[in-house]
Amino acid sequence: MAQEITIEELERITGPKRVIDIRSREAFEKGTFPFAESIPLEELKPEIIAADTTIPVYLFCHTGRLSMDVADDLEDLGCEAYSVKGGYHSYLRRQLKRMMASGEEMTARRERAERSLIKKYRKQLWTPFIKALKEYRLIEDGDRIAVCISGGKDSMLMAKLFQELLRHGKRNFEAVFLVMNPGYNELNYSAVVENAKLLGIPIEVFRTEIFDIVAEQSDSPCYLCARMRRGSLYSKAKDLRCNKIALGHHYDDVIETILMGMLYGAQIQTMMPKLHSTNFDGMELIRPMYLIREKDIIRWRDYNDLHFIQCACRLTESCASCGGTEQGSKRGAVKDLIRTLTAQNPQIEKNIFRSVENVNLDTVIAYKQGRTRHHFLDSYV
Repeated sequence: MAQEITIEELERITGPKRVIDIRSREAFEKGTFPFAESIPLEELKPEIIAADTTIPVYLFCHTGRLSMDVADDLEDLGCEAYSVKGGYHSYLRRQLKRMMASGEEMTARRERAERSLIKKYRKQLWTPFIKALKEYRLIEDGDRIAVCISGGKDSMLMAKLFQELLRHGKRNFEAVFLVMNPGYNELNYSAVVENAKLLGIPIEVFRTEIFDIVAEQSDSPCYLCARMRRGSLYSKAKDLRCNKIALGHHYDDVIETILMGMLYGAQIQTMMPKLHSTNFDGMELIRPMYLIREKDIIRWRDYNDLHFIQCACRLTESCASCGGTEQGSKRGAVKDLIRTLTAQNPQIEKNIFRSVENVNLDTVIAYKQGRTRHHFLDSYV
C-alpha cells in the first residue's frame, strides 16, 4: 500500500526524486508543482516507470485520489511511490498563503507584476494589446467597459493591462472589473479574491447559481453553461451602465477555434475581435488580448510567481481535470494537433490565423451572410 506525502514534506526532500503530474497536459501547462514532469493518466505506463527502482516517485493529480491508485500500482511493481496528499489543490492553497504574507511584500509583488508588463514583457504583452485596440477599434471615447475576470491567468492579465492603460494611456473610457461567481468551490473563489487583492484589482463580485442549474442538465451542459455565463455578464454589465464587456480570449484561442469549426463543425468561422450582442441592445463584446500568445501569458505569470485558478467547472473538477479519466476535450485535441504541425513548420499558427483574413469568395462553394445563404451556382454562367 502506497503512502501519502504532504506538499510541505515533498518540498523539504533534497535527495533525488521524480515528481509526476498525472493530470491532463492542458492542466499541466496552466500550472504545476516545480520540477514536475507531465505524464497524463491515460499515457502513463506503470511498468516503465517502475523499471527504475533507484529513485522514489511522487505523483499528484488535482485532489490526490487518482494519484493514490497509481502509486499503489507502482508499489505492487516494487517501486517506491508516494501520492501527494490533496494534489495540486493543496499546492495552490499553500501558494496562496505565501502570496498573502505581508502588506509590504504584496505591494512589492504587485509593482513587479505591473513593471514587467511595460518593460520585460512589453514586446510580448503590452505592444500586441495596444495593437489590437487600434487595429480593431475596440475602445471608443466615452466607453464604459466591464472587464470580465474569471480568475484564470488570461483574464487577470487582461485586468492588469486595462489598469496600465488607464494609468499611462488616454483616459477616454471607464472600466469596471467584474467577477461573476457562478458557484465556485471555496478554494477557487478564495484564489480569485486573493489574487485580485495581491494585484491591486478593485473587483466587483456578483453571484449566480449557474453551476447548480447546469449540474442538473445531461445534454450539452458546457454549451448551456457558456451561454448562461455570457448572458449573466451582459446583464450585470448593463446594470452597471457599461456598453461593452471585455473577455480574455487570446491568439491561441482564435486559431484553435478556427480549426475546431472546420474539424468538428463543418464550417469556416473565427472568434471575432468584437461583435454586437444579439440579445442586449447597445452592448458589445471585445477581445483586447486577440494578438497575445498564450506562451507569453504563461511566462509573465511564472516570472511573477503567480498562481491562478484553472478550470473551475464543478462538473470537471472531479473527473477529467483530476488526472484524465476522459481522453480530453476537443479543444485539447486541436491544441495538440497545432503543436505537432508547428513543430514541423513554424508558420502554421500564423497561417491559420491569417486564413480567415484571406477568404477568396470566388473559390468558395457557398457562404452565409447574416441569414442569407449564397451558392456559387447563383451567379455561375
